[in-house]
Amino acid sequence: MSKDLLRFATAGSVDDGKSTLVGRLLYDTKSVLADQIEAVQRASVDKGLSTPDLSLLVDGLRAEREQGITIDVAYRYFSTPTREFVLADTPGHVQYTRNTVTGASTAELAVLLVDARHGIVEQTRRHATVLALLRVPRVVLAINKIDLVGYDEETLQTIAKEFGALARSLGFADDAVQTIPVSALVGDNVVDRSPHTSWYEGPTLLEHLESVPVVGPEVAKPFRMPVQYVIRPRRADARSADAPRWGELHDYRGYAGQVAAGVVRPGDAVTVLPEGRATTVTHVDTADGPLDSAGAGRSVTIRLADDIDISRGDMLVATGSEPTVTTEIAATLCWLGDRPLRPGARLLLKHGTRTTPVMVGAPEARLDTETLTEVPAETLELNDIGRVTVRTADALPVDEYADVRATGSFLLIDPPSGNTVAAGLIGTPLALS
Repeated sequence: MSKDLLRFATAGSVDDGKSTLVGRLLYDTKSVLADQIEAVQRASVDKGLSTPDLSLLVDGLRAEREQGITIDVAYRYFSTPTREFVLADTPGHVQYTRNTVTGASTAELAVLLVDARHGIVEQTRRHATVLALLRVPRVVLAINKIDLVGYDEETLQTIAKEFGALARSLGFADDAVQTIPVSALVGDNVVDRSPHTSWYEGPTLLEHLESVPVVGPEVAKPFRMPVQYVIRPRRADARSADAPRWGELHDYRGYAGQVAAGVVRPGDAVTVLPEGRATTVTHVDTADGPLDSAGAGRSVTIRLADDIDISRGDMLVATGSEPTVTTEIAATLCWLGDRPLRPGARLLLKHGTRTTPVMVGAPEARLDTETLTEVPAETLELNDIGRVTVRTADALPVDEYADVRATGSFLLIDPPSGNTVAAGLIGTPLALS
């Protein structure tokens, strides 16, 4: 029987214990091979530690081990009898805030760690703001290192109250935030309930991860599918004994891609954008055979009733719920480039499966992550979040990011180097309070 899949990310300030928490999850769910555990135990002994340093299960890069910080986004896969998980362990150092954008962009939940000794710090606020801008639907506030404050209930309540006010100002509903006191080092309330927190009646971290809903909001949105490839079988494909007759293959024309939002079924009315031609879905195919329906995240090949000129970069959308087709996009940029944004910069914009040249206007404002208000800005530096207008060479079908995450987001790429310099969120306001 197939199990649900939950995609979640970790975030938080440097040294809050994210890598140790991830290592603890993997260790206590028995998702680590014996030779990996032995290697960690040997390395821990060499470091003079009496207990295994579980962060070594995650910080795999040599530079990470030397500096004692997470640099790259580490994707981990594990499962329990209840559910499968894809975890993105993101860096906590301010220099690598941009990697948090990468890890959280596809997450259905984020685990935001704070050190019980320090409480909410500037990087906590910055990461919470990024999670809100990216519309991550659920957040776990994991108050870590509670053993170092004597498992004090008052400390937990003070931090939880402060974060609750911050979360509400960012637009999170009260039921979207779960506070859990943990000690990643000794395992309190991570997988097993701690005997030291009798005053805490909520779930352990794993219990919460196993119980939250996993049906993404994109399934309930209008149908969207960027076309990745047009399939026209070659004559050689008909040589196998179980292949259809060549006449049937010759007439086959399918449009392959991943459903970005909504659900598609045979008989649905769809429109091809940006051209605007309307037609009807006749078949939804996969390598395993036809489907009665396909939802967001499913890769399929769609056949249409009419012979329309469609190519990579076009988008199939639900007729009657079409996105806006435009060459001018007002958006919020999370600036990821090492060099500041130069007003008037000519870059490449990747939206869905289409890449087009663009010109980026001067920033209209920048988000002050401390006050959560807009402030004037002449440029955007690394990790800045600002509001700009982007003009595209080709017309693009776009949604508001608040409505459809997949088609309301884009990347900006530096043409000479090919580096991604910004993540764009269409129509997202800066002032979240």
